[in-house]
Amino acid sequence: MALDEQTIYREHPCFGPHKHNKGRIHLPVAPGCNIECRFCDRKINETENRPGVTSTVIKPEEACEYIRRALERCPELTVVGIAGPGDTLATNYALDTFRLVKKEFPNLIRCMSTNGLLLPERADELIEVGIDTLTVTVNAVEPEIEAQLNNRIIYHGEIYTGVEAAKILIHNQIEGIKKVADSGMLIKVNSVLCPGINDQHIEEIAYTVKDAGAHIYNIIPLIPQNELKHLEAPTFKQLDDARKAAYPYINIFTHCAHCRADAIGVPGEYDIGSEIYMGRVNTKETFSHG
Repeated sequence: MALDEQTIYREHPCFGPHKHNKGRIHLPVAPGCNIECRFCDRKINETENRPGVTSTVIKPEEACEYIRRALERCPELTVVGIAGPGDTLATNYALDTFRLVKKEFPNLIRCMSTNGLLLPERADELIEVGIDTLTVTVNAVEPEIEAQLNNRIIYHGEIYTGVEAAKILIHNQIEGIKKVADSGMLIKVNSVLCPGINDQHIEEIAYTVKDAGAHIYNIIPLIPQNELKHLEAPTFKQLDDARKAAYPYINIFTHCAHCRADAIGVPGEYDIGSEIYMGRVNTKETFSHG
């Protein structure tokens, strides 16, 4: 049975409208990805505080032991999340992990992030596994814009590029959101705000994903890197303008900490991932990205 919205808003640090002192553990069990975003730079390192980065990739059967260790140090932990470093639906590792977690820690909220490419065909599995909250990254709902943000996709063994790839990805994201929303699962959509590409497109994304069934919208500023390293990161005004454009259509999440794929702790307060996963250099979290 799906958790009610108020419980999730109260207990999940990445879904509630206000910042609170609840904690989460990210389990880095998903190594591979099936799309190639132009701004993405997935790495294994010990210092960068951003999505797509982890100090290690663990196996599903190791996950519960890491959760036990984390709970000893972080009693505020209410959420078990899987957010990479690759896509959670590109392999079976994430869903296999959640099946194990559900048995041993049934009271923890199960949260997953995906790019949505395989969401329609794997939605029934998410529902069966008992995912409580889902985040889908949707950076555009117009193929011509998405094609500027995504090099290619690998879909059912075929490589697609350009507008053709964008059409497939966008269609699957929206259809997947609709299918999962019908089950009562709480859905958040993330968009990476890229000045000059999708910054004037946020309003259209907001009402499209809301109509599909999303509950919350999180607009996060671009970190200039990889093929989009020449762009400037959005200013606070550009970020604020984007949020104001989306606000009439959907609830806005404003305190994203842009977390690593192996983050553990209370977002914006402390991170003990370096201690639990043994090897990361503990770095101070900041609010520099959303």
